[in-house]
Amino acid sequence: MTGVPASAAGGSSPAGAAGRASAVGSSKAGGSKAGGSKAVGGSRTGSAESGVPGGSKPARGGKIAAAAVNQASVWNVANLLTMLRLVLVPAFVALMLADGGYDPAWRSLAWAAFAIAMITDLFDGHLARTYNLVTDFGKIADPIADKAIMGAALICLSSLGDLPWWVTGVILGRELGITLLRFIVIRYGVIPASRGGKLKTLTQGVAVGMYILALTGWLATLRWWVMAAAVVLTVVTGLDYVRQAIVLRRQGIAERKAALEETEA
Repeated sequence: MTGVPASAAGGSSPAGAAGRASAVGSSKAGGSKAGGSKAVGGSRTGSAESGVPGGSKPARGGKIAAAAVNQASVWNVANLLTMLRLVLVPAFVALMLADGGYDPAWRSLAWAAFAIAMITDLFDGHLARTYNLVTDFGKIADPIADKAIMGAALICLSSLGDLPWWVTGVILGRELGITLLRFIVIRYGVIPASRGGKLKTLTQGVAVGMYILALTGWLATLRWWVMAAAVVLTVVTGLDYVRQAIVLRRQGIAERKAALEETEA
């Protein structure tokens, strides 16, 4: 009997109704609005807007943003210099072969295009490494641009009779062979560019540049000696790269064998 009047009193009396309404109101205010709505709003601002991992929308947005950054990173100063060098290749060939290929004025313009290409080759790699502008495009396009301008110059000079074909064959054969060798041993490591290789590139550029110009007299004799030095450096550094590739391959095979034996043990 005491339990029934108590419940009835709590449910029918104005005081009980007011208390219950107050309780419900406080639960709505404290639970739904403060704890529920604000929590939901907080989760939206915390995950969707601030990009907290875990939600599907932030992940999708993050991927799109990352793709946009990567796409934009292709258009950096280093890659633009590489693109300029690629564009200069057909321009150089056209200038070199203009008017039969023996006009001093056209040869001077061709030398200017070749010089710009070689200078940009010195700067784009340095900029990419210094300012962290290395991209997949640059890794592929840079060596292609280097070999394209040098190969175009050598082939043009040999076709005009200014440079023996065997010199062109030795230089281009070495460049293509070392590039292929790098790809073969890349599973074991990377063959770094040596000081001799950099000196070879500089000497080749100077020698080819001197042959592009219509030089006479003692300058014509000097360019022959510079080209001879470039050929010697080409062969010597090429053999050194082959030695490094053999050592790198042996070390890689030994390390893999040791790791396999350790795993089996």
